[in-house]
Amino acid sequence: MSPRGVSGVKAQITGYDSISNSSSDREMFTSRPNLRSTRTESFAGGFQAALGYDPNYPTHVPAPGEQLTPQLQAFVSSMRRATDVTNFGLAFSYADLKCQPKKSKKTILQNVTGSIDRGTLTAVMGGSGAGKTTFVNVLMGKTKNTDGLVAVNSSPDKLKRYKKVIGYVPQDDIVFPELTVYENIVHCARIRLPQTWSNAEIESHVDSVIDCLELSHVRNSLVGTIGKPIISGGQRKRVSIGMELAAAPMAMFLDEPTSGLDATAASSMMRTLKAVARLGITVIVIIHQPRSEIFGLFDNLILLGAGQTIYEGPQPEVRQYFEGMGYQFPPYSNHGDVITDIITGNGRDYKQRGDISTESLIANWVSHRQANANKERHTSSMMSNSGMYKAIKQRGAPLWKQTWLCFRRAMLQQCRNKSAFWAEIGLASLAGFLLGLAQHSKRGILFIGTFKEPYSILSTAVDYRSAPEVALLVAIAIGLVAGAPGVKTFSEELLLQRREAEAGHSRLAYFTAKVLSVFPRMLLGCLHFSTFLFLLTVPIINWGLAFLANFFYFYCIYGLASIFSMIVRREDAPLFATMISLIVAILSGAAPPLAKVREWHLEWLWRASPGVWLAEIYFGQLVGPFDYLYNVDQAAELTGFHLNWVWRNMGVLVGIGTIYRAIAFFAMLFGHRQRR
Repeated sequence: MSPRGVSGVKAQITGYDSISNSSSDREMFTSRPNLRSTRTESFAGGFQAALGYDPNYPTHVPAPGEQLTPQLQAFVSSMRRATDVTNFGLAFSYADLKCQPKKSKKTILQNVTGSIDRGTLTAVMGGSGAGKTTFVNVLMGKTKNTDGLVAVNSSPDKLKRYKKVIGYVPQDDIVFPELTVYENIVHCARIRLPQTWSNAEIESHVDSVIDCLELSHVRNSLVGTIGKPIISGGQRKRVSIGMELAAAPMAMFLDEPTSGLDATAASSMMRTLKAVARLGITVIVIIHQPRSEIFGLFDNLILLGAGQTIYEGPQPEVRQYFEGMGYQFPPYSNHGDVITDIITGNGRDYKQRGDISTESLIANWVSHRQANANKERHTSSMMSNSGMYKAIKQRGAPLWKQTWLCFRRAMLQQCRNKSAFWAEIGLASLAGFLLGLAQHSKRGILFIGTFKEPYSILSTAVDYRSAPEVALLVAIAIGLVAGAPGVKTFSEELLLQRREAEAGHSRLAYFTAKVLSVFPRMLLGCLHFSTFLFLLTVPIINWGLAFLANFFYFYCIYGLASIFSMIVRREDAPLFATMISLIVAILSGAAPPLAKVREWHLEWLWRASPGVWLAEIYFGQLVGPFDYLYNVDQAAELTGFHLNWVWRNMGVLVGIGTIYRAIAFFAMLFGHRQRR
């Protein structure tokens, strides 16, 4: 087959074309990552062009007639189509938020009250352990054992109901390294945008997001891993933000968006977020200690200490508030640094006398809030909640389409990770070759029984062990070959999957797609293993039946490994999966014999292992054909295996592998993994 033909087949499987096949398809393979761009990011480009509009009114949304840049016009237009409204931000208010972990006497968040206006950039600040992340998690409904009231657009509600229109960008840049910038963003758009949108409308929206994030010059570059980056850290962070903006969110929460960035990249990033808020999207960021120019971009501040509010209000008024308490801000100082020192109880340099403890700051805010209870900030409402629910209901691709999109993505990832694929095929081939070489001297004679009457007296030494032992060795080899790759099916992407699930992606679609995507891998691995094994072993067993039995055992091991990928630390999961695969292989009934196990009344334990069902297939097919010569029923009785259960055994193997996957799926849904 020509290279072009191979490329065409690959394009049909994955849904992504190659560069040579199509110049117009943006979602393509990158044979060689683009060189990192050295272009300086302009403060006037992309989203930041919106900073020029009405700087005195941060929640201003440009009207259709205003002269926005073409990129911003396209983005605003698609946002309005996605939300069916002109002003597409969300306003939040909350009262007496509290969080106390189960079985813990310590309250890590309490008495937090305030509001967040639509279309503003709000910063949540505080020292380490102040409760910043807990506050955001409680507000978003991501934490249990909480209390308090949350309102959306002035109506009491839960933010979990709005997860399809709320974006969350974690501190770590959780993106798919095997995909390009465009592919990462467009997948999220296809999953989360309204079902009524055509593919052309989705791609147009993604184009506007990429252009506004100033990623056009790296759109076809692979993202790469943190250890082996291909694009810069700032660009990687923008990709993470773009994955949320592609879903046309009405609000965005970001955890430490400047973490790991240099000063220039951090400033550019925050100006971009400020511009996004200027367009009307509500933006909330968790930030520790911002630089002076970044601090000046915030519209509102939420300052926390010891899990309680120290200040909540406009950023321009925070200095006046603390000066009213006796603190003095040094000339030309970074107000962000000064405020961080004050709220962490280290403000003695700014207040010579009086109490500077966090407790006194909390008490002062309580008094201040009670005195100004009648001066509540206005939080605008853009649409009724009934209309909002209707808009949310239209969001997201149907289950079948999400499954197909995840399957295409998974196939593309495997195609781009060729080294791991060929390593797995090579190990399978080597295992089959070595095992076949070890059994080659027997010339395929793996069973010798007693002759049938009246010739039994002529019988010499019998061999009832070779057939079960071959099955045992096959089970061990497959376990060693498939255990670690089976773990990697899910283990490397659990954080990514969690991020997508929290954004409204279907976990069932993702899990089903990943399971289906490894079938070609299992098929090819089993083919190479079985071919080398039976070329050297030359057993009497039918090759097709043996291949099918081996494949179903591959299916079981991959399923078993997926369980450990969900419940064990990523670093330990391959070892655990390999060891458990070895154990289930030993429980194949070869030694001790299944007949002896039956005398111990423990056959049920062996029957719970897929190894014994594989061994029974091999035993029946290696012994059964000699029924004309040997007393095979006697062999079956002494070993404990059944001779004619071949299809029953096949079905049980499929059932066990499916049960393993069901357990893995529920572990993914409800399991508490001690892993990173």
